[in-house]
Amino acid sequence: MKSRIVLAVALGALATGTGAQAQQGRAQATEKRLYCWDEGGRRVCGDALPAHAVDAARTELSIRSGRPLAQVDEAMSPEERAAAAEAARQAEVAAAAEAARLRRERAMAESYETEEDLRKAFDDRIVLVDEALKTSDMGVANLRQSLVSLLRQANDLELQGQPVGKRLVESIRSQHHDLLRQQAIRRQQLKERASLDAELEHAVERYHALRGPARR
Repeated sequence: MKSRIVLAVALGALATGTGAQAQQGRAQATEKRLYCWDEGGRRVCGDALPAHAVDAARTELSIRSGRPLAQVDEAMSPEERAAAAEAARQAEVAAAAEAARLRRERAMAESYETEEDLRKAFDDRIVLVDEALKTSDMGVANLRQSLVSLLRQANDLELQGQPVGKRLVESIRSQHHDLLRQQAIRRQQLKERASLDAELEHAVERYHALRGPARR
């Protein structure tokens, strides 16, 4: 019986405290205020906020006690709001990308029973890139040889004092363009090949971190 009385008293005190806090909050919200803001390099205070100072940073004080009631930051300009929105969007995109990366790593850890299985999966990708590189190497060699042949034809004509025909000039330009394009493709494939090695090592590291002790 005594414990019930104690509990009732405690609950009553809690309810009284909560009600007092709510009343205090309402009183603070309706309390008359003094607004202070900077204007032209000097501090200005008043019991009303003029229209031109609505967006200014200000301190709101109780007229009765003088204690601070609120601190309002300066309103952002349209450019600042746009920059803040863009920063928030980028943060959201980065968070989504990080979440997707974690899901991929978790799926990887669950998909491969052993490290050897993981390495075999990467080996299949590496073989494909290596085969593509071989094809690009042959393509670059053939295009270079064809371009050299066309340049020799043009050189021979000039040495004989004959004009280099428009068709030959166009062929040289086209062949040179194709060679540059194939070389760019090969450079991209080399980057992909190098990134695969780094990606494999990272995947193995993450695999062990997620799966625990190494399984071979």
